[in-house]
Amino acid sequence: MIDLLILVLLVAGIVLVTARWKVSPFLALMGAAILGAFAFRLPLADIVTTVTGAFGSTLGNIGLVILFGTMIGVILERSGAAIAMAEALIKVIGTRFPNLTLSLIGYIVSIPVFCDSGYVILNSLRKAITVRTGVSTLATSIALMTGLYATHTLVPPTPGPLAAAENVGIADNLGLIIAIGVPVSAVAAIAGLLYASTFSRKEFTPIPASGEEEIDTRSYEELRESYGKLPNAFLAFLPILLPLVLICVGSIVKLPSQPIGDGTLFDVLSFLSTPVIALIIGLVSAIALLRGHGKLASFNEQINASVTIAAPILLITGAGAAFGAVLAASPLTDFLADNLSGLGIGLAVPFLISAALKTAQGSSTVAIVSTSAMLAPMLGSLGLDSSMGMVLTVLAVGAGAMVVSHANDSYFWVVSQLSRIPVATAYRTLTVATAIEGLAAFATIMVLSVFLL
Repeated sequence: MIDLLILVLLVAGIVLVTARWKVSPFLALMGAAILGAFAFRLPLADIVTTVTGAFGSTLGNIGLVILFGTMIGVILERSGAAIAMAEALIKVIGTRFPNLTLSLIGYIVSIPVFCDSGYVILNSLRKAITVRTGVSTLATSIALMTGLYATHTLVPPTPGPLAAAENVGIADNLGLIIAIGVPVSAVAAIAGLLYASTFSRKEFTPIPASGEEEIDTRSYEELRESYGKLPNAFLAFLPILLPLVLICVGSIVKLPSQPIGDGTLFDVLSFLSTPVIALIIGLVSAIALLRGHGKLASFNEQINASVTIAAPILLITGAGAAFGAVLAASPLTDFLADNLSGLGIGLAVPFLISAALKTAQGSSTVAIVSTSAMLAPMLGSLGLDSSMGMVLTVLAVGAGAMVVSHANDSYFWVVSQLSRIPVATAYRTLTVATAIEGLAAFATIMVLSVFLL
């Protein structure tokens, strides 16, 4: 019982120092790992090797995947490819159903691009569609926000789900996470879309224009022109689709039934579908999006920006793994095995812990990384140590990381400020939307667990 109390205090400490005192999540997690090692009475000779070993092995396994995925996202964002994808979808869907159009655009764009960046990029497009169709700003804002959020927390190669897959031990089967994560995130996005549609004719008094001008004053036409000639739509989609298809193909050829045998073709496809190789191929295809005589300089600039963006995520991921390794080496695992196995609460544990961390400290990525690292040694106790159990655990953690977005979440402010939604209205609408979305995703996961576990 004392060991469980230590865990509760460590988690509460992580939340407190990151939410109240704004301490870096990396330092909070690393501090929790070291303090936990002493509190759980790990041998002094093992503390350093446990922490550094888990940190290094995790970055060695997943670090390049996160880095290359971030590089693709930055190039898509800064080359105008995200705008090109949005316009291609508008040509297919039209603007007759603006909420659906924006939800779908967000759903696709946020697979490689962070939801915050995605909203900034697509906000001018959202405004243009809102004016053209006469639908409420509130509706289109919620539709775009929830569409972006769905894949951000549930579908690799977004860094959060990638790190969670590594932490729980299923990173070698990302194709399965994608295959199940896509329909689960689609249900979440649809739930957000249905909620958004209830506000289609609801108006509100916007915050003063000066609040928006500090962020972006450009119209959609000005934003579009700032990119020059937009990339070809096929080339814009290619850096996303290539890695996803390759990873899924790899999962298929590695099925126990061996649908293509175990010859040369199997070896080639297995190599190409390795997440690092698949993302490198996606990155190479993204180079075609860069234009002009300074293509090499532009590429180097985007890569440098990607490293800056990815570095905090890599550090948090490694520190989360170190914390998880300390928990795995502690007596806590035996206690949980003896007391949790018969409760049948399974997937509710990762969802609730992730939701609590997300609500308390604001960052979905921190909630996903911390929760997955914490749960890794407990999966057997929860009956989730099978391949499918690990996949559903990753998705349950991602669903919890949507619940809820409010004042401590940068995404909440990006959406509310760019859309000029007053804070009180944002709490009643945007925050509720993320709660609905996360609960819808978790409900879908629970239904799937009946058939898959």
